[in-house]
Amino acid sequence: MTVKDILAAIQSPDSTSEDFAALPLPESYRAITVHKDETEMFAGLETRDKDPRKSIHLDDVPLPELGPGEALVAVMASSVNYNSVWTSIFEPLPTFGFLERYGKLSELTKRHDLPYHIIGSDLAGVVLRTGPGVNAWRPGDEVVAHCLSVELESSDGHNDTMLDPEQRIWGFETNFGGLAEVALVKSNQLMPKPDHLSWEEAAAPGLVNSTAYRQLVSRNGAGMKQGDNVLIWGASGGLGSYATQFALAGGANPICVVSSDQKAEICRRMGAEAIIDRNAEGYKFWKDENTQDPREWKRFGKRIRELTGGEDVDIVFEHPGRETFGASVYVTRKGGTIVTCASTSGYNHEYDNRYLWMSLKSIIGSHFANYREAWEANRLVAKGKIHPTLSKVYSLEDTGQAAHDVHRNMHQGKVGVLCLAPEEGLGVRDHEKRAKHIDAINRFRNI
Repeated sequence: MTVKDILAAIQSPDSTSEDFAALPLPESYRAITVHKDETEMFAGLETRDKDPRKSIHLDDVPLPELGPGEALVAVMASSVNYNSVWTSIFEPLPTFGFLERYGKLSELTKRHDLPYHIIGSDLAGVVLRTGPGVNAWRPGDEVVAHCLSVELESSDGHNDTMLDPEQRIWGFETNFGGLAEVALVKSNQLMPKPDHLSWEEAAAPGLVNSTAYRQLVSRNGAGMKQGDNVLIWGASGGLGSYATQFALAGGANPICVVSSDQKAEICRRMGAEAIIDRNAEGYKFWKDENTQDPREWKRFGKRIRELTGGEDVDIVFEHPGRETFGASVYVTRKGGTIVTCASTSGYNHEYDNRYLWMSLKSIIGSHFANYREAWEANRLVAKGKIHPTLSKVYSLEDTGQAAHDVHRNMHQGKVGVLCLAPEEGLGVRDHEKRAKHIDAINRFRNI
């Protein structure tokens, strides 16, 4: 049995759940990996000089054992997130430490501690097998997967699964990720594939859409409401493009910060009107490596008020980190919220605490999303309220180039990767709904 037989079953309109359940599983499959014995290959290089094309491999790997509460999914398409870039350049540390610690948890988790790491935290595909205890999903179901992996044996995770002490990001802190022909997930990572989207379009929102939903919309994040002014850094990027859509769909006023006129045009296509091109306007929040420039914070705040009719921002959607955080704290209105995830420009944030404590502002840390938040975010995509921001699609063989382009910020929105899907555009089930939203679906493809 080969993955080609699985692909044939997926492409056949007559295949039933029983047909998929009867398909023999392949002994091996192709997957994107990094290797444990290469973690020092970029030693001494600056972050920007580390090249994912050198560390990312396409290997033939054995099929992992299926455990209770798990599913094996045939992956039609996946996408590249920043966590895959971090994994590929071994920053802030090699992910094999995550796999080693996870492997010590149980006999079953030992599977994850391998000398190679199959990466990727998004997928769209078809369920092949489910393990004992899985009742909600069957072979043949078309699904997407969110990337929260939890054990839920501790009480800590039962109010918000993101607080589970054994919470991990699948394909980053676990093995058997989505940049592969087959993936191993927990069944409570699965969600229905939006039926009006192709495989690669459906795989694109996943991680970033759910992250933006929790960070901006959820009560666990900023709890955005109608009329809020929301400052969105990198508003045309992987995360920011979804934050911009959530702000617009929720009746808020996004102030979109971008780095080029091309990216500004993308924001206009999404419906945003208040746009700041930080490069064209020359904002330099740091005088040198160690000293920020409050005068630039003030100039930035003045520009924001010009765009909002004199109002400061209620919420800052933060993810660049070190480069922007001082400015973010400064420009937030009294009593406002800075909600932060990731730190793509550096993890050591510096800000003037007087502007935080004396103005009663809040900083909220936000990390991915729980199952309910991910489900709600995916539901909005399925309803055509939020759209994929897919700009370019690569083959599985070219994943290294895809990660390089994301690392160099040469992309718009999200970049997809075809895994089992032989070409783009497959997997659409509701053509009428698709036609209704086709311009929005292709917004990032036509730049």
